[in-house]
Amino acid sequence: MSETGARPLDPISAAWNTVASYDAYEEAQAAVDRLSDEQFPVEHIDIVGSGLRLVEHVTGRLTKGRAAAAGAAGGAWFGLLIGLLVGLFTTGPVWLGLILGGVLIGAAWGAVFGFAGHAATGGRRDFASTRRLVASRYDVVVRGGKAEDARAILQRAGLTGA
Repeated sequence: MSETGARPLDPISAAWNTVASYDAYEEAQAAVDRLSDEQFPVEHIDIVGSGLRLVEHVTGRLTKGRAAAAGAAGGAWFGLLIGLLVGLFTTGPVWLGLILGGVLIGAAWGAVFGFAGHAATGGRRDFASTRRLVASRYDVVVRGGKAEDARAILQRAGLTGA
């Protein structure tokens, strides 16, 4: 790997017209941004992630109360949407009642479904989490016979070790 964070190209990457390979998406994005700044036709560029991993970040304990609260929040938003849509066809103070009623009824049903959904798991998943896909490598690939031009621009900018 070079000082700039770019990895040397392997034969498969070279066949793909890979002009640079990076450990972090932000580095690949910076390389494409530099090419754009140099008036390179960026519509010929792809950023290809490989070596994908699913990373699940546990954010906290999930209780029946928290599940009901999350369900109530989602239900309130849905109820607000329904109240606003129905309210489009009404006039006067009835409009406000439709919106408030939609929020309250949506929150109540959302809480019921959130509680029931969590209870149905039988304690097999008592935590909340977020998931995301992460790649171990990001290749900047250039199509349309313009790979050499892109390599030259990135080499001048010091954004590739290839």
